Amino acid sequence: NVNLVDLQEKAREFSCRLSCLMITYPSTHGVFEASIKEICALIHKHGGQVYMDGANLNAQVGLLKPAELGADVAHINLHKTFAIPHGGGGPGMGPIGVAQHLAPFLPMDPRLATSGGAVNSSHYGSASILLISWMYISMLGDTGLQAATKNAILNANYLAFRLREIGYPILYSGQNGHVAHECIIDLRILKAQSGISEIDIAKRLMDYGFHAPTMSFPVAGTLMVEPTESESLGELERFIGAMHAIYLEIQEVISAAVDKDNNPLKNAPHTLRDIQEWDKPYSISKACFPLDYLQKQKIFPSVNRIDDVFGDRNFICSCS
Repeated sequence: NVNLVDLQEKAREFSCRLSCLMITYPSTHGVFEASIKEICALIHKHGGQVYMDGANLNAQVGLLKPAELGADVAHINLHKTFAIPHGGGGPGMGPIGVAQHLAPFLPMDPRLATSGGAVNSSHYGSASILLISWMYISMLGDTGLQAATKNAILNANYLAFRLREIGYPILYSGQNGHVAHECIIDLRILKAQSGISEIDIAKRLMDYGFHAPTMSFPVAGTLMVEPTESESLGELERFIGAMHAIYLEIQEVISAAVDKDNNPLKNAPHTLRDIQEWDKPYSISKACFPLDYLQKQKIFPSVNRIDDVFGDRNFICSCS
């Protein structure tokens, strides 16, 4: 394991200054690190502590305990794992558990007059959302929570294997060829062959009725797909069908069957206004209704593609 050797060298080099290691498990690139216990033991050997991020806790619940892996601190995310919205205003919060030796250093209850170490004026944070997580955990119970975790992992692996069969390389996999709860589709080879970028595919997915998955994180030129436990087999198949259709569209660009700069991918997404003023070299049907289900369940994007980089770099006056 090259990364483990690198970590061992750095731990030795900075042993006298090593404070802690923050680690996400399973890793952000979608695999269970086989050497996780060795990593934690290495940090402890050099006097450091291990903080385990809870971003991917939905691949752990009911199957393992962070403390058993060697973590000293674990952030238990309520969003994503325990039914609190992830993004779009959903608070990234949750309890932080520590090993016994760190308990004396925890912040105090702000309601106590003698408290001198509080870090928040509210003892329970965003208390109103805690009821949602409590109900979710209570209704599922031990068996249900474990099933949710297993389904999240199963869904991700099903997607990874099916997408790989279509022709999309999966960038990372574990020692047994599987992923954890998410998989990263490597689009860089297709981009080099066709000129079609990850942005083009993300925009084209809107024509198929999908919001694109995470783009260019943690690796540029990729899409990271995390179906979680909540997607049905039918919905997974619908996404796979859309990605297959897009793959065939990319092949048309590669074979020069369509113009490399004026095609459904480069012009995506297509709006109702486009239909009213159609001027494309391909049909409305190919642009807006490429698969049969879109004839009955079609959501038109309200605007065409915008220049994201231009908007990031240029101020727009909002005065009257």
